[in-house]
Amino acid sequence: MSGTSLDGVDIIHATYTFNNHWSFKIHQSETVKYSKQWTSILGQLVHKSSEELYKIDVNYSKYLASVISDFVNRHALDQIDFVSSHGHTALHQPENQLTYQIGNQQILAEALNRKVICDFRIQDVELGGQGAPLVPVGDRLLFGEYDFCLNLGGFANISFENQDERIAYDICPVNIVLNNYVKQLNLEFDDKGELASQGTINERLLNQLNQLEFYNQLPPKSLGLEWVKSEILPIITSYQIEIKDILRTFVEHIAIQISKVLNIENTSVLVTGGGAYNDFLMDRIKMLSKSEVSIPSKEIIEFKEALVFGLLGVLKDRDAINCLKSVTGASQDHSSGKILFPKA
Repeated sequence: MSGTSLDGVDIIHATYTFNNHWSFKIHQSETVKYSKQWTSILGQLVHKSSEELYKIDVNYSKYLASVISDFVNRHALDQIDFVSSHGHTALHQPENQLTYQIGNQQILAEALNRKVICDFRIQDVELGGQGAPLVPVGDRLLFGEYDFCLNLGGFANISFENQDERIAYDICPVNIVLNNYVKQLNLEFDDKGELASQGTINERLLNQLNQLEFYNQLPPKSLGLEWVKSEILPIITSYQIEIKDILRTFVEHIAIQISKVLNIENTSVLVTGGGAYNDFLMDRIKMLSKSEVSIPSKEIIEFKEALVFGLLGVLKDRDAINCLKSVTGASQDHSSGKILFPKA
């Protein structure tokens, strides 16, 4: 799994068991950090031509194969059913029936000499869906004891049951914006939200961010890097304020948008993703929300999405539904993804 925050490639070795309900065990997990070169390449994908993207896709598939092979070899994993791979989102414009995940080329199966299940989004977009978020089916099957599942990664996304349907959508940007500004201070991220906590809210900027049209749209809805670059960054840039004040204002923006969803008493929310380590952000979410916030183990915080994409592969392998129309807006529930086999 590789997400929009560009932390690196999350890899887990897990077992999934079905006995009236799904359960799991994570045996090994790690994040392989990207080199500066890969971080730069992946951060600029929306600006590449089709020809450039295809070349990057091939190279990224080879890179993923090497990372996965190293993981398999170091942990001496000889009992593997298949590799389930999300790849990395290069383009996501579902309104134009376009989504493109790099790292899902046939070369991945060839280089690994293993069955690979991948490219989980494209079929949903072809069926009129958003192609995202895809994690909610895992929230339902693996973490159903919580009323809400909130992930704070590059974007905040949430899922929950509503009248026997799983509802899920992107709420707002999180680390994709916060990390963008701390990088200007030569930092990877704002550790525990310390810098943001020292800033001052710019009320005019906060109001302008909160009034963005996306927040008035009904789900299903999803966000991508393109939207951040066209809608969020130009607004922030126009204010010419200190970075700590940008961070403080944007943290408040995130907390306000999330609290609009978590506004029901006596409900529980599981929080995962890198944002769960941002103590200041978490304090603001807890302060403004009515739900009881639960932060799980470090392994679930960091690897829940990889865990769920593994489950999506298991479901695809069984030809079981792994994509919910109530979540994405597609014309039907379906078993999404493609299965690659190494050539004989």
